[in-house]
Amino acid sequence: MSKPDKLYGIVPATVTPFHRDESVDTEAMLRLMEWNMSQGAEHFFIGGSSAECFLLSPSERMEVFEAASQFSERAYLVAHVGAVSVKEAQEYARCAVKLGFDAIAATPPFYYGFGPEEIYSYYEEIAQAAGKPVMIYNFPGNTGKNFDLGNPVTKRLFQSDFIFGVKHTNQVVYQLERIKHLNPKLIVMNGFDETMVAGLALGADGSIGSTFNFMYPHYRRIHDLFLDHRYEEALALQVKANNIMNTLCDVGLIPAIKYVLSVMGIDAGIPRRPFRELTQAQKDLTEAVLKENLVTD
Repeated sequence: MSKPDKLYGIVPATVTPFHRDESVDTEAMLRLMEWNMSQGAEHFFIGGSSAECFLLSPSERMEVFEAASQFSERAYLVAHVGAVSVKEAQEYARCAVKLGFDAIAATPPFYYGFGPEEIYSYYEEIAQAAGKPVMIYNFPGNTGKNFDLGNPVTKRLFQSDFIFGVKHTNQVVYQLERIKHLNPKLIVMNGFDETMVAGLALGADGSIGSTFNFMYPHYRRIHDLFLDHRYEEALALQVKANNIMNTLCDVGLIPAIKYVLSVMGIDAGIPRRPFRELTQAQKDLTEAVLKENLVTD
């Protein structure tokens, strides 16, 4: 079976496994990706928030790209290259493209309060370095950067030829529809697992999610039910998924994902500090909610 030629559907945002000393465990990462492929995954989002990207050194981020590139002939690979500086993001973009990644994504530059013109040039220069259009990773809850679609420079950014899509990790799903309306050519992927049904209803081309690392069959079932117009069944499974997500966020999303993967036989190791591993009580709570809500086939 040939790999997809574009981004769509259910896409795991792959985590970065670590050894006990916090070094990157690329072998565990490859086992995880292989497992996801056996479940039907055809796309991967590499080096994003779920991968603890901003807790990795530059060399570690490129190490993760190099490991994932072993799947470049079998799966559609997106590399997240976001950074505060253009120069750093360009280095990651060139690395990913050289390794055979199909697409590049980037969070907007954060911390310094960059304005629309600076953000516009940031994406333009990343695209120039990559030699291909870029996906905007819209995650205002973490970056603190909200895109004002009424701003003429921001509007020009979303309509530019050097942007091919948006990863919309924003609880305001109304904005997802407005982005699609602004530029129907964009591939817009829902980025919050818990709003997947809402995103699909408002025109999303698919979803990129952190819990897809261990919940791929569950979310694939939601997606397929929705496309089959079986909306009530899709919503019922979304509610179950949200029961799980609610608990994971309460105990710590990244540590919980890694713990669940270890229970399922994929040792993703520990989260990188300052994240903390789950307590026994948190582990017990997580397993209980999974037992009650998770669909595995």
